[in-house]
Amino acid sequence: MFTAIFGSFEAGIIFAIMALGVYLSFRILDFPDLTVDGSFVTGAAITSIMIINGVNPFLATVTALFAGFLAGCITGLLHTFGKINNLLSGILMMIALYSINLRIMGRSNIPLLNTDTAFTKIADISKNLGIDSFFNSLLKMAGLGDSLPDTWGILLFMFVVTFIIKFITDGFLKTEIGLAIRATGDNQRMIRSFSANTSFLVVLGLGLSNALVAFSGALIAQEGGFADVGMGIGTIIVGLASVIIGEALFGTKTIARTTLAVIGGSIIYRIVVTLALRVEFLQPGDMKLITAIIVIFALTTPRLIERSREKKRKARKKAEKLSMSHVAVERKGEHHAPVKSDS
Repeated sequence: MFTAIFGSFEAGIIFAIMALGVYLSFRILDFPDLTVDGSFVTGAAITSIMIINGVNPFLATVTALFAGFLAGCITGLLHTFGKINNLLSGILMMIALYSINLRIMGRSNIPLLNTDTAFTKIADISKNLGIDSFFNSLLKMAGLGDSLPDTWGILLFMFVVTFIIKFITDGFLKTEIGLAIRATGDNQRMIRSFSANTSFLVVLGLGLSNALVAFSGALIAQEGGFADVGMGIGTIIVGLASVIIGEALFGTKTIARTTLAVIGGSIIYRIVVTLALRVEFLQPGDMKLITAIIVIFALTTPRLIERSREKKRKARKKAEKLSMSHVAVERKGEHHAPVKSDS
């Protein structure tokens, strides 16, 4: 059980980078970008093909980031300069990327199980430095010695990488360009009236969003040990689930809090899916159904809670008004009583 939760926590922190990319397009730019289903695979495909051809895995992972940026920029250009609907431009780019990814990979699946990846190198470093033995000894002391993870290095490394990306995103969204992108998502017509180039801002925002998605895809391929042309199906739903769950649980008071909520939402989503799949009658093929149910639950629950609070608030106000009216009537009665006695 602990190993399953540990694995879902590790996957959640990697998928959190993808969720931050979806947050940029979906929340900041208000752009329903379906390109992510394709750019996620593009990152995995480019990294995998470069690794099996002998390229340094860290360099291959960074290259995936630039490929995702390019894919997002093309979607932005289709929407801004091609005047294609935002949803349709994302769908067109997603379909195009399916064929492009097949071209990059040369086949539908690339295994990486017996290949040195960034994570195998990190796992070796973690083992040599004694990090794994240190944390595993703590687990043994806590009575969890029967289910020890193979390595702690990947989790610690991804924790650092994800939070570096989070702080960079927070800082960027507070810069002049970042504020302009946020304003474009809030009210594009208004920001255009201030002579801002909204087309450039949309293209840049989508490029950055898909860069993070492709980077996450590259890391997931190395973590899972394969790249598959169909591994990106439903990525946008997973990203939205992470964003919505995080916002519902942790709030959106500031940008820093919201990006932290997105990371937390991604981890919680993975843990919930892992726990759901341990139910006997559910199978791995039910993962998309579980995702849809989680998203529906996350979308409807806050509204139901808010509606319930609103009803209670109205009932309380109505009761206060009735109480005040009763008090007024009683005071009026007390005022008239001595007048009658005087007469």
